[in-house]
Amino acid sequence: MTAPSASPSRPFVTFALVWLGQFVSLFGSGLTSFALGAHVYKLTGSTTRFVLMSFCATLPIALLSPFAGVLVDRWDRRKAMLWSDVGSGVTTAIIWVLLLLSEAGHLSFQAWYLYPIVFLSGCCNAFRWPAWTATTPLLIPKQHLGRASGMAELGVAISQISSPVVAGVLVGVIGLHGVLFIDMCSFLFAAGVLVSVRFPSPPPRVTPVTGPRSMRGDLVEALRFVRERPGLKYLLAFTTFTNASLILVMLLITPLVLGFTDMANLGLIASISGLGMLGGGIVTSVWGGTKRRIRGVAGFPILAALMLLLAALPPSVPLIATAAMLFLFSMPMTTANSQVLWQTKVPLELQGRVAALRKTSGHTGVLLVTLLAGPLADRVFEPWMAPGGALAGSVGRVLGTGPGRGIALLFVLLGLMVLCAVGLFLLSPRARRVQDELPDAIPSHPLAPSASSTPHSADAASDSALPATGHTPS
Repeated sequence: MTAPSASPSRPFVTFALVWLGQFVSLFGSGLTSFALGAHVYKLTGSTTRFVLMSFCATLPIALLSPFAGVLVDRWDRRKAMLWSDVGSGVTTAIIWVLLLLSEAGHLSFQAWYLYPIVFLSGCCNAFRWPAWTATTPLLIPKQHLGRASGMAELGVAISQISSPVVAGVLVGVIGLHGVLFIDMCSFLFAAGVLVSVRFPSPPPRVTPVTGPRSMRGDLVEALRFVRERPGLKYLLAFTTFTNASLILVMLLITPLVLGFTDMANLGLIASISGLGMLGGGIVTSVWGGTKRRIRGVAGFPILAALMLLLAALPPSVPLIATAAMLFLFSMPMTTANSQVLWQTKVPLELQGRVAALRKTSGHTGVLLVTLLAGPLADRVFEPWMAPGGALAGSVGRVLGTGPGRGIALLFVLLGLMVLCAVGLFLLSPRARRVQDELPDAIPSHPLAPSASSTPHSADAASDSALPATGHTPS
């Protein structure tokens, strides 16, 4: 591929264009995810097979992210994102063709056809996030990274709120194959944007690396970088836990609500809570987050934990809607402040690998929570809080008994655990002072765009990259 002709003389313009392309792609993927999930459930009537779709999409990200991060730090990051979009578009096209063949009577469509295809799509997605995360500090001035992270969270929020609603309407109008066609067009749009821009290359390494580079050696370098900096290590553990808590709440909020009201009110609560996430993304995009980043990382989870403790009160639609809205409002704030710390304290040449390690850690927590949420609710907490259950005569007198109250107890315990995690996190001097103790490892202003988009070879990269010390070249 030849070097694109469009000139990103203003790096923020490049960032905005790529952000728009990725948002369109994310929105298209949200349409497909909702429509395919509904199709699988309608086809099989199985909750397990429905959840398996999400599992197949998440598993490759958890498994491949470390290796994807190594490759992203070696490759041209623009091309890594480009081929990730192309690969995801191809997997969607395969599903689209299978559905057309099924409608034409040439094959009998089975739900299991989707699992390996969704897995392949997840493999492509494993490369996109570390490449984009590692590129952002090259395009955005250091003082505006908080706003850039807020824009990323805003895109996620808009997609999560609107794509299910739009997909539900579109499936009824143009069918599942029409939704898939729109998703393919969204990938083409994102790929077209990436073809039309250039990314700056990371600055050269001041200390050349002797000997050939290996996948294992590059991965160990990133692991060592995090392990040798306790503040970053504690930050990774803390954000992994808070992210897993968010996923647990998102998985179990539906049975909690349906334990005392109906589907109509569930939809109302979902809409109001989605507005909370949208509001958090907008505020972060404009504000940029706290100047003392660690206060944002630890402070907003306190708000989320207090909202979980409200599950102890008698349930009502206004109470749960308000608590869910404020709970999700806090999440973009936490994520954006954490993201800025990682982007400013990690050398540019390690950004892809470290971002991938963070992704692996986070998605491992997500997979564990996904596997444990159902059994914990159905076999432990709900039976405990059922009339005549093990805790009905004690805790049940405070929280009440019956459907959903076991999940309420789980939410209260989770809220207390988050508060304890915040306390332990702040008790560590290394965690509290990570912003001051670790030097910034990126330049204050965006780098000039590279003259070409030719990816670095492994040998060339060996001779030109920042040292993994956390310091910029003198």
